[in-house]
Amino acid sequence: MLTTGNQLRAARALVDMDQTTLAKNAGLNINTISAMEKKGPAMLTSGLDKIHAVMRVLEDAGIEFLNHGQPGVRLRKD
Repeated sequence: MLTTGNQLRAARALVDMDQTTLAKNAGLNINTISAMEKKGPAMLTSGLDKIHAVMRVLEDAGIEFLNHGQPGVRLRKD
């Protein structure tokens, strides 16, 4: 599950996706993505629908979200 702004930023970096592309593909405004990332290590407070939309785009790009006691991301092994 996507839980922090830092986790979101790391996921985008792994798949080399900019905020504009992520926002467009998730059906969100770029300001929403920016605000989510500005949360840094804090928990995201965006609506669950927005978080799920972002997660779907990143998962489709090959990201796997990790939460084994600490939020993380990695590229999915196919």
